[in-house]
Amino acid sequence: MADLQNLDLNLLRVFDAVARERHVTRAAEKLNLSQPAVSNALSRLRTALKDELFLRRPGGVEPTALALSLEGPVAQVLDTLRTTLADHAPFDPATTDRVFTLALSEYAESVLVPPLLELMAKDAPRALVAVRHADRTNAMEILDAGTAELAIAVLPEPPALYTRVRLLPEGFLTLVRPGHPLAEGPMTLERFTAFPHLLHSANGSRDGALDGPLTEAGYPRRLGAVVAHLGAVPEILMRTDMVMSLSGRLAQRLAETYGLVLRPCPVELNHTRLSLVFHRRFEADPGHAWLRRLLLSVAREVGPVPGVGA
Repeated sequence: MADLQNLDLNLLRVFDAVARERHVTRAAEKLNLSQPAVSNALSRLRTALKDELFLRRPGGVEPTALALSLEGPVAQVLDTLRTTLADHAPFDPATTDRVFTLALSEYAESVLVPPLLELMAKDAPRALVAVRHADRTNAMEILDAGTAELAIAVLPEPPALYTRVRLLPEGFLTLVRPGHPLAEGPMTLERFTAFPHLLHSANGSRDGALDGPLTEAGYPRRLGAVVAHLGAVPEILMRTDMVMSLSGRLAQRLAETYGLVLRPCPVELNHTRLSLVFHRRFEADPGHAWLRRLLLSVAREVGPVPGVGA
């Protein structure tokens, strides 16, 4: 049995990073250490615990039975320690160089990040925001892995260890090119579904928020294309007769920026709402709490979607 007096806390940090990443090089990058330093720490741990801990395999490493049994307890101990230290650590936005890693949907990134960075440039000029993509299919996996401090997307109710704050009630608006037959006149369901629709889906799904209500109303739509990134949307709409309905705030921005025509969406929808989700271990972290307050302030300032006449 290993003597705990001989275990350096930094060795447990290395163990935790390798266990999470299943890869020595990625663990080293996460810890801001060299790969030899991580390998040396693992060697010391193997000697202390009398176990290989991680076995090489193509594309990374595989934990042994002992490593698997230690993975949860070590992560819990380190999380508790981080939370306890964070509770007592001072946080000054003006001087902090903290990196805040956020997992955001493309819509949340487009709407919230520009005003967030504007505020941070004044209040926390040395802080860094790093954004990675998230949606309902991967947000909890990202948070569970500890690779982001919070997630914002249209998300279901999270597990009990997480806190959820609802943001931005949202409606839908429709975009078409100038001169499109739908650029003028009544937006009836018959006219609306007479043209192919463009769908934005980061995960490739062909089932959008409109499809269920349209089918129930007897006017199923035909998709003309599904795109993974919003950057392609304006030119596609300008070059084709496709129609696109999407979250109203973003539709308004695209219309103003690219000269697209903004029309109402003739479909009755339950308004979607973004959720901010984070692990409860961050509740008392002063830096995290500061960022959450900033995001909530930004969300309130974004305001409601203005109406568009039919």
